[in-house]
This record gives sequence, C-alpha cells and structure tokens, in this order.
Amino acid sequence: MKVVGRKLFGRAMVCAAIGFMTLAIFSRTKIVVADQQAAGQWIDHANPSDELVDGPYRVDPNWPKPLATLFPEEKGWTWGAVQGVFAQNPDRIFVVMRGELPDVAKIKPKFAELENEFGMPVHLQVPGVGMYPRNASVGQYASPGEASNDYMGVDGKDYRWKHIITVYDGQGNVSEAWTQWDSLFKPDNPNVLSQGRVHKILISPYDPEKRVWAIDDGHEVIRVFSNDGKKLLMTLGARDEAGNDGTHFKRPTDIAWLPDGTFFISDGYGNTRVAKFDKNGKFLMMWGTRGTGNGQLQTPHSITIDKNRRVYVADRANNRIQVFDENGKYLDQFPNIQQPYHIRVSDDGFLWVFSGPLDKFLKYDLQGHLLYAWGTHGTTPGLFWAVHEYSADTDGNLYTAEVFGGRAQKFKPRPGADPSHIYRPQPLMPKTASTAAQ
Repeated sequence: MKVVGRKLFGRAMVCAAIGFMTLAIFSRTKIVVADQQAAGQWIDHANPSDELVDGPYRVDPNWPKPLATLFPEEKGWTWGAVQGVFAQNPDRIFVVMRGELPDVAKIKPKFAELENEFGMPVHLQVPGVGMYPRNASVGQYASPGEASNDYMGVDGKDYRWKHIITVYDGQGNVSEAWTQWDSLFKPDNPNVLSQGRVHKILISPYDPEKRVWAIDDGHEVIRVFSNDGKKLLMTLGARDEAGNDGTHFKRPTDIAWLPDGTFFISDGYGNTRVAKFDKNGKFLMMWGTRGTGNGQLQTPHSITIDKNRRVYVADRANNRIQVFDENGKYLDQFPNIQQPYHIRVSDDGFLWVFSGPLDKFLKYDLQGHLLYAWGTHGTTPGLFWAVHEYSADTDGNLYTAEVFGGRAQKFKPRPGADPSHIYRPQPLMPKTASTAAQ
C-alpha cells in the first residue's frame, strides 16, 4: 500500500506540475497577445504566429470565378486591367475593367537572346523565374486605355473590348453583364491620348434610386445609368472635348456626395481641380490650381467627405491628402502618404487610404494620424498589385480592383477580427419602390 500510495502521490505531483506549466504558458500567451494588441497589432487567436498578410481578412480565392468559367466563349481570355469595384450589397457587386486580355496563367516560357549595354549576347528565360508575366495596365500590349502613343495591341488578338461593366453575386457568379454599353466606353483610338475606359464606378449613399455613376476619364465624361443598367440617364461633360469649366472635364477621376445630393468631382489627370455641382448636375464652383503649395493639386485622384462636410482630396502626385471645407477653403493636409490611389471616410469616422507604391491599406483618424496598416505586394491571392478602387458590403466583406494585377478580389473578415480594423462604408439609403426589384 505504501508503494501504491507513493506512486499515486508522484503522479499527482506530475499532473500538478503539468497543470502549473500549462497555466503559465497560457498566461504568458495571453500576456504576449495583450502586449501585441496594446501596441496596436491585432492577433489572430486561432494562429498567433500568422503573418497577417491579408490583415484582419481572409481572401476568398474563388471570387470571382475565372472569366472562361463565367463566359465559356471566352476560353483563353482573362481579366484586363480592373479599374473599379463597388458593392451595392453582399450579393450585388459591380466590377469594371478595360476589356479582356489573353490568359497567361500557364504561359509556356521561352528563351530570348538579348544584348547588354556592351553588345554582349545574353540568353534569358521569358518570363523569368519568379517574374510576373504581365502588367495588365501598362505596356504596348496591355489593356488599352492608358495615355500612350506607342500602343501596339490589336483588337481581337491582343485584347477584346468586352465585359466592361459586369455585376457579380456573393459567390462570384455573373448576375448581370452590361455588354450593351461596351462600345460606349471603347477607346476611339488606343494609340492617341483621348481614350475611353471606366475609371471608377460608384453609387451615392444618399440616392434612393441607386443610380450607377461610371467615370469615363478617357472620353472626358461621367455617365449615370439606372440601377438595372437599362437606361443612360445623364451625361456630364462633352465627349472627347477637354476643358476646365462647368461643362467640360479633363480626365475626371472620382466623385463624393453630400446628403442633399450636392456632389464634388476630382478632375483629375489633366485638370488639377475640384468641381462642385448641385444634385441636378448644375455647376456651382471649382477650386484648385497646379502646384505643391497649400490648396494646390497635382493629380487629384480620389475624393471623399466626412460627416462634418469636410472634403478630403487624394493629391496623388504630391504624395499627400488635403482637406477643404465644402466651398474650397484649405483646412489641413496629411503629407508623406505615398501616392494615395483611393480614399474613403468610413461610417465610423476614419480615413481609409490605399497607397499604390506600398500596396497597403492605411487607416487614419481625421487629424491625419496613422492608426493601422496592412497589405503586401504580390500576385497570389490575398496580395496586391495597385488597388485602384475598393469597396465593402454590409457584411464587412472587402472588394478590391487591381489595375496592374488585372483582377478583382474579395476578402472576408476573420472570425474574431478586431472590428476597428474592418473597413465599414457609409450604408446606402433604403431602396424606393422603383428599385425594390434590384
């Protein structure tokens, strides 16, 4: 009995020691996680060592489905430069691109003989190991629509001008293909500056009719469609007529609205101004001149408004965001933000920015303090290559449009993700009876 007792006592001591060690490890883990969270870094409790390359989200690698799966007649073709995305709701997501490009996912490499600066022959594999086979937006055989006079692509061979505006459901299937408008946005001549394309696609959060605004910076116009895409309701600007007044634009880029329907246009690649219109499209005023001083702009590429009616402008070429009142009075600036491509004030009052060169999402307070950042450059699912527009739905799913990578992506919030790290857009107004079918 004494031997049995000693054995039981020994086992009990071992169990107690294991219990204390487990408690200590668990406590230490809680302390480490708490320390990391106190430092501003959210940790995935299911995997504390996760690098979080897709931040507080998990990418959905099957959204949208491959182009050739969605449209069987497009076998051998894939996405072109994807410039815009807008989520009306979790089951209706607009995606716009600059036509289709040949699919290079499984392209067969070849060896080419090139020359270095001394005339020596050099044999290289094309594409090289680890290299991206193509930039979908920039190059002589990329998607048409860039400002270039040396474009070499041939319609039907190097690109197809098809499926410019398409609507997808939450599973990545096509619910609507607005092919009836493809020709409207087609470049007049890909080899000259004046070209057509959808730069961004938007719906005002204050519009009960959910009209769809498509910015065609190549043709110098903004077109407004009915929500079902059956009607072209309004065109702002004059097609292929650049100007700097109330009826002309020079490559406009983005739009932001006030609750009464007043809207502001960042204009843009050619002009360096913000133009203000009433809800009916009547020109009211404009501000901005070219330069680097306070209130001056160089490539105003995106625009957004907070609940105090302050206007934020992504001054892309100046690597900053400037803040104005609704009548153009300069208020503030947030410098040293590398080429802000797209900006939005979230429903909870924070400024979200996508930086093109960094390939990162950046969260700021409205005084310009950086609070959080995530994102990594690359072409595998979950990484980024030049997000040109982003959007989110009411479930917190994030959608991105990559102009260089040539794709749209969907990101779902991770279970237990810090809510402050999830971008929440201002919700759209309830639908009226005329849009209830959508």
